[in-house]
Amino acid sequence: MNAVAQRKEGAALEPGDLRRFDLRRLMALVTKESYQALRDPSTLLIAFVLPVVLLLLFAYAVSLDAKEVRVGVVLESPGASAQSLAAAFSGTRFLKTQFAHDRREVADQLVSGALRGYVVIPQDFEQRLAQRGAEPLVQIVTDGSYPNTANYVENYARGVVQTWRAGLDVAAPAQSVVLEPRYWFNPELESRRALIPGAIAIVMTIIGTMLTALVVAREWERGTMEAVLSTPASVAEILIGKLLPYFVLGMLSTLGAAALAVFVFGVPMRGSLAALLLLSAVFMVPALGQGLLISSLARNQFLAAQIALFTGFLPAFMLSGFLYEIDAMPAPIRAITRAVPARYFVDSLKTVFLAGDIWAVFLPNLAAMAAIGALFFAIAKRATRKNLE
Repeated sequence: MNAVAQRKEGAALEPGDLRRFDLRRLMALVTKESYQALRDPSTLLIAFVLPVVLLLLFAYAVSLDAKEVRVGVVLESPGASAQSLAAAFSGTRFLKTQFAHDRREVADQLVSGALRGYVVIPQDFEQRLAQRGAEPLVQIVTDGSYPNTANYVENYARGVVQTWRAGLDVAAPAQSVVLEPRYWFNPELESRRALIPGAIAIVMTIIGTMLTALVVAREWERGTMEAVLSTPASVAEILIGKLLPYFVLGMLSTLGAAALAVFVFGVPMRGSLAALLLLSAVFMVPALGQGLLISSLARNQFLAAQIALFTGFLPAFMLSGFLYEIDAMPAPIRAITRAVPARYFVDSLKTVFLAGDIWAVFLPNLAAMAAIGALFFAIAKRATRKNLE
């Protein structure tokens, strides 16, 4: 009867007992959460199938490489020099050339999008060539609705003309010094090598933030979270027990994604596996903390999914430097990116894959991710109340 009376007064357990960290209780919570994750097909799909799909998309469907760009070459001059220049345009793998004798034949194709630009070799091409630079040799018209492609077509077309013209000047003395440009970290300039490491960060964000937010919010929605909170387990034990299985899932997914990147997509990994695992483990701290905070505030699966999408996935996709250079963004947006954990993770992943273990880059990024994660967990712990009102 005394125990019943104490429960009615809300003093069934002393505050010190509630705050005491018990490893056995923690292992029981971890075991329970692990069984629940393994029995949930959606969790396994997000953790193991979705990463493969995303990596395949970013490896093959998304490409920033400009290859076989469709252009037209309008050959208005019948001269041998004009024919030689036209052949120079067709001899490169970066342009897919279509020839015509009237610019009206290609103008409509440029409007319809069938061509990204065209080069006009005018009727007076031979006279322009003889004047030694008095007038431009050719006219270059590009599709400005695709600015990056338009700049590429213009610059590459200029390069083809300059290279072709330099080959005509046989009387020029041979150069004593020949410049050969070389690019560090990605000599082939393949966008896949930069996209795949960034895609791993997107995968980790989905697992850490969105999956955690959905799973924990579902427990709040079904009322099972209240049952867990009514146990003698402390808030720290509950939070760790909830998140540790998803931390393990995230690390396993990272290993699988890294294996696909190296052995399937041919992305070099010049750093160490230990550095990759350390970076991933630290990134999971803010990712899991953000997901836990979202679920604690929303307590509804649909609302948690929307908040996780707008505060987790989209910032990681748009503001992390994954697709768009941060230095090219306006100053206010650059300031916002400092609060996005994926920004530091993407930078570190590109470094560990393409450059190696450069701790001068890793350490500031690790500190930033840990600080953001500590803030998320502090707010989430405050929002997760032990005593239900």
